[in-house]
Amino acid sequence: KALRAIRSARSEVRHRVWSLAGENAPDTDGQVTVDLDGVLVVAHSDKEDAAAAWKKTHGHHPLTAFVDHGPGGTGEPVAALLRPGNAGSNTAADHITTAQLALAQLPKRYRRGRQTLIRTDSASGTHDFVSWLARRGRWLSYSVGMTVTEVIHEHVLKVPAPAWTAAVETNGEVRDGAWVAELTGKLLDGWPKGMRLIVRKERPHPGAQLRITDADGMRITCFATNTPGRPIAELELRHRLRARAEDRIRAARATGLRNLPLHRAAQNKVWLEIVQIALPPGSGNPAACGSACSPRPDNSSSPAAGGSSAWPGTGPGAATSPPHSTGSHSCRTPADQRIHPSLREPFTIRSSGTRRHPETTLGPSACTDSTQDTDTGHRLGRRPVTKLRG
Repeated sequence: KALRAIRSARSEVRHRVWSLAGENAPDTDGQVTVDLDGVLVVAHSDKEDAAAAWKKTHGHHPLTAFVDHGPGGTGEPVAALLRPGNAGSNTAADHITTAQLALAQLPKRYRRGRQTLIRTDSASGTHDFVSWLARRGRWLSYSVGMTVTEVIHEHVLKVPAPAWTAAVETNGEVRDGAWVAELTGKLLDGWPKGMRLIVRKERPHPGAQLRITDADGMRITCFATNTPGRPIAELELRHRLRARAEDRIRAARATGLRNLPLHRAAQNKVWLEIVQIALPPGSGNPAACGSACSPRPDNSSSPAAGGSSAWPGTGPGAATSPPHSTGSHSCRTPADQRIHPSLREPFTIRSSGTRRHPETTLGPSACTDSTQDTDTGHRLGRRPVTKLRG
């Protein structure tokens, strides 16, 4: 019941925030991209459902889902499925459950239809999961990594040189030493109708070890998609940007996903929800602060009457809130605005380490450092600190 209540509340809040975010919302272009990826969480003590993982560690192997916010954002967590450490990387049932949890977090118009793209690595490249994504009535778009099997490897070797197209970078320039091609024919028999299989070959970076499936000294990767009518180089770039999910997992680890602190699995499931709630504002999520960062029509900076703010600036004549540009907006909050006012004022530290506020600060004669330049400290954004003798 607690999980259902939390997830329902998060979904309602997300719908409201996206509607307020305007052009800063992740669905500005009419499409939402959801990245699925797994993460290993090591357990250093006995915890329920902890088990040996494939990387010779012990812990859990949750599946996560993030809404892609593009290069300017860190991604928005929408689902986390707690699993034992020995859960399979390519278990279709778990990927389907995670996708269902993620879709339930989106506004209703994005829970089915081509405007929602599910993007995953090769762990999700199974018949069951791809068929579930493409099922009639669901019609989700997908870009799913595929394992390079022996059959795919044989087809890659038969691709003629003119069929290879240069891969591209995000700025539109040609990616050096990388080419893409589309495989067709009987190779796609048994897969959902409309599926396209795109392969990429690329020179491995210096020191990288080649795999048995690589060909002619080239690293071979492939993915499947059901997006028609777009150049394969563009589709390959879109799929390659799935790597941003690794940055989001890294941010989640720093927010609380590094370890699960509780013993029971039910408790740790709630912990995963708490991590997701804490992650967006702590990682500079544009959608989470879009309405707050965007300029207001009346040029005021706070919903409070008269434009007053609970976070005043420092220094004489400072505005109640930093002015917002009417041009391109940034969600980066000035350093002095990220600190609560009570912590920006000078205070003293007694020998016991207890903080004393300005009204109880002792004068210079009682301090060992009476020549401290408090004005300079304010200008540099530091908090002047004095110590008592003894």
